[in-house]
Amino acid sequence: MKKKLTSALMLLAGILTASVSFAKTDRDTYTNPVLCFDYSDPDVVRTGEDYWMTASSFNCVPGLPILHSRDLVNWEIVNHALEKLVPEDYFSTPQHGKGVWAPCIKFHDGWYYIYWGDPDFGIYMVKTQDPLSDWTEPVLVKAGKGLIDPSPLWDDGKVYLAHAWAASRSGLNSIITISEMNPEGTACISDEVMVFDGNRDGHHTVEGAKLYKKDGFYYIFAPAGGVATGWQLVMKSDNIYGPYEARNVMDQGSSDINGPHQGAWVDTPSGEHWFIHFQEKQPYGRIVHLNPMKWQDDGWCVIGEDKDGDGRGEPVRKWRKPDTGSESPTAVMATSDEFDSIYPGKQWQWHANRQDWFGFNSGYGFFRLYGHREDVPNLWGVPNLYLQKMPAEKFTATTKLTFNSKGDGDRAGLVVMGFDYACISIARDGEKALIQYTTCKDADKGTAEDVVTLAETNLVRVESGATPKYTADIWFRVTADGDGVCRFSYSLDGKSFKDAGAGFQAREGRWIGAKTGLFCSSYGTGKDRGWIDADWFRFSDL
Repeated sequence: MKKKLTSALMLLAGILTASVSFAKTDRDTYTNPVLCFDYSDPDVVRTGEDYWMTASSFNCVPGLPILHSRDLVNWEIVNHALEKLVPEDYFSTPQHGKGVWAPCIKFHDGWYYIYWGDPDFGIYMVKTQDPLSDWTEPVLVKAGKGLIDPSPLWDDGKVYLAHAWAASRSGLNSIITISEMNPEGTACISDEVMVFDGNRDGHHTVEGAKLYKKDGFYYIFAPAGGVATGWQLVMKSDNIYGPYEARNVMDQGSSDINGPHQGAWVDTPSGEHWFIHFQEKQPYGRIVHLNPMKWQDDGWCVIGEDKDGDGRGEPVRKWRKPDTGSESPTAVMATSDEFDSIYPGKQWQWHANRQDWFGFNSGYGFFRLYGHREDVPNLWGVPNLYLQKMPAEKFTATTKLTFNSKGDGDRAGLVVMGFDYACISIARDGEKALIQYTTCKDADKGTAEDVVTLAETNLVRVESGATPKYTADIWFRVTADGDGVCRFSYSLDGKSFKDAGAGFQAREGRWIGAKTGLFCSSYGTGKDRGWIDADWFRFSDL
């Protein structure tokens, strides 16, 4: 693994990457979602006054995002624990929806551990003593198909691992199994024991197990019923291997917050208890909510607001802030990027393992993205899309690009990517350029793009090695209206923008929300590839 920044340099890099605040908080209360970003299957651990979150990253690279907070409400992304997916060759091309599923972050004996399931290869683990620094190379703890959602527990000298099963790979689902690991937590050393069967207890699609111990009892927190329509279970036993009694401790109830699904129990230094989980909100993905949690005298908990006192809460929309003893007033999620740093902004990800030829941060004050040879039906199969999560339901994103073409057919622009996608781009056509608006429906099925030419503009010829380049500056913009409808526009001078036409209904990708960012591609066959230099990428709130 390449050496990452030290903690101090990482903070400096964060300062050099611009941010826009979309938070909805005041002095005493917060409003859900606390993160209107697609952080699926969030898990959180507290050490002292610091809270550390990770989440599913699937095929997006770098993976295993590390977020930090001091108050559970305001978060910032500070690192990634996984520079490349393994096996590296397998993930050198986009493997949509595969990779990192439902990680669990724990702290034990001075080490932070993250376990996650890759449904095609097995359960992996990485660890570190400093979440802001390097994490170890992945260790395959248990090989197998369909092993997902792992959660370790260190208990009286032994180490256990609970996990769920993906029917798509194993033919099994709605069960939780536990096995013992070696003392290092690097390998399972016993057979699986089924400790909960949702098929017999009326809780279908049980997954996302989180294993805890409190007051001599073992607890498994697990969602059931499906991502968009399910409920949150808590299971309790006085034996690690069960039997476990299960209760529904939170569901949608009369609220407008569907799910609620899969998350983490975390406490505060003052003794409060909170639950962080996600809500499925297509096309914005799986956004993060924070709910109050109370333990009762009978050893069971209630999550959310229990309006009728039946022991089952429902998600809150607005609530008092946690008593953490600290605040995170400066914690803002990175969105905009001036590309002034030589270090990548933490908000950016690729659709496959990064190769050196994808592009580079630079000391020139721009980010260079090289064209990918389009030998695939559409952008769904292109690995070097430079994308980030949508930061809010309503936003505007604008970017300034310098287009540099080495061959006819080179194109580049601004894209909103998902199962369906749309982009506005500049494409070389001889010695001129075409401004084009492109849509593609069911891109994952290999469908062709629908391309509309909006305008023509001139290119400047510049001698550049064996092949001259043709260049032009261009500004692109996309605005999201709150319902996922995105409208694109372009400018030739950075001042006057012209609409691209009808709005595009953004659509989620495979297990992720729609993402927005940059692409550069080419149909050429020569040795020289075209590129874009992105001067900046700026978000604003609507």
